[in-house]
Amino acid sequence: MSGGAGRVGSGVGSGLVGTTELRARFAAALSALYATEVPAYGTLVEVAGEVNADVMAADPDAAQRLGAIERVTAERHGAIRVGTARELGQVGQVFAALGMHPVGFYDLREAAAPVPVVSTAFRPVDDDELAANPFRVFTSVLAGDDRRFFDADLQARLEGRLERRELFSPLLLTLAARAEEAGGLDPEDADAFVRLATAAFALSPEPVDAAWYAELERVSGVAADIGGVGSTHVNHLTPRVLDIDALYARMTGRGITMIDAIQGPPGEGAPVLLRQTSFRALSEPRRMRGADGQVHEGALRVRFGEVEARGCALTPAGRARYDAWTAAGGTAPEREARWRRLFPDGADEQAAAGLTSVRWVPVPDRPRDDRGPQPDLARLLADGWVRAEPVVYEDFLPASAAGIFASNLDGTGERDAAEGASHRDLAWLSDALGREVLEPADLYAARTRASAEEVAAALDLPPLAPPAADDLDESALRA
Repeated sequence: MSGGAGRVGSGVGSGLVGTTELRARFAAALSALYATEVPAYGTLVEVAGEVNADVMAADPDAAQRLGAIERVTAERHGAIRVGTARELGQVGQVFAALGMHPVGFYDLREAAAPVPVVSTAFRPVDDDELAANPFRVFTSVLAGDDRRFFDADLQARLEGRLERRELFSPLLLTLAARAEEAGGLDPEDADAFVRLATAAFALSPEPVDAAWYAELERVSGVAADIGGVGSTHVNHLTPRVLDIDALYARMTGRGITMIDAIQGPPGEGAPVLLRQTSFRALSEPRRMRGADGQVHEGALRVRFGEVEARGCALTPAGRARYDAWTAAGGTAPEREARWRRLFPDGADEQAAAGLTSVRWVPVPDRPRDDRGPQPDLARLLADGWVRAEPVVYEDFLPASAAGIFASNLDGTGERDAAEGASHRDLAWLSDALGREVLEPADLYAARTRASAEEVAAALDLPPLAPPAADDLDESALRA
């Protein structure tokens, strides 16, 4: 099928290109596209590779505790923004063809630096799929009816423009539905699908209505990036690095302007959750149409290069501690001292305290002692009967996401806090998508429970409950 026109193949038969391979091809094609659009992204990937090679050389076992280096090297997460529930549903269909499910609800309107969007992340959820290619796309949809950001007149004009645009061709959506149903596409259709899907996220050469874009930008730079143009595009594409502090220093040394800080938890101790940073959004040439209809050369600053370092997922109790730590604020020394009071440095200590999500694995050929294994996972870990393998945190942090968005905008826009918010929650997101949005905590807990059951069976023990964390000691949050 040439140029995305012609016959749509049946999508059945033994020669299918499966969804896993489709996802890998799409991730590679999107990365190649973004490197041509944002050359500094190529530098970011190069430096991440150098850092990862150095970390691997120093201690290969430690470097791969949270995933094999092949996975880390291939790992990317993208970010896109759409304007309406209809567009969001279409995005969900495209990513379903790639074996990617909507996971999590993020309300960036409530962040310290509010952005008028709610978001989810499309990603694989099965262990084998994550190991094969853990491509994720953080996807935000505009809350155009939120009166804190948009009055009724602006909402009506915005929605009118959004309803008239077409982000994804009918052929792409047809192929996507077929791939989801059949588990893949025949080779000809697979090539067409990847080509069409990649093109859908390319930066459009169409001129931007300068006055309309500026009107939305007064509300939010993110609102302008979504509703001020006729298409969507990759907002950033993020490689994974094993030492984000080293990368930050090396990028700065190469003359790349980074944002002011690394977002997320501190770097001390066993890594948890997600640490992120980025280079500052670059001024990109864009064709602009003035009020007189004339097109001139202009520039916009909306796209940037993000990089991430991933740690172990937290249990709900661990996440409560993290959220309390984030809300406490304070100076850097105060934040570090609080962190050390809330989280042990060692990965095993974190697991035994019920703070992290892990896979419990029986230790093979362990010499038996007279006492034998005790029916307590923390005790089994301390006695050497089991080991705790960290479960990689595959999701995102709304405060960090909003912080990076804000760090890459020239201004925060306008927001009338006296007005009421429009309703958005996980159920709204599921309805908009026509698909269940999965809860990240449920996915991590299921892995931990399943592994605890396997340990009990292997060691001939009664059912084992994962360790329960102590209640949060509020005094630990004091400066």
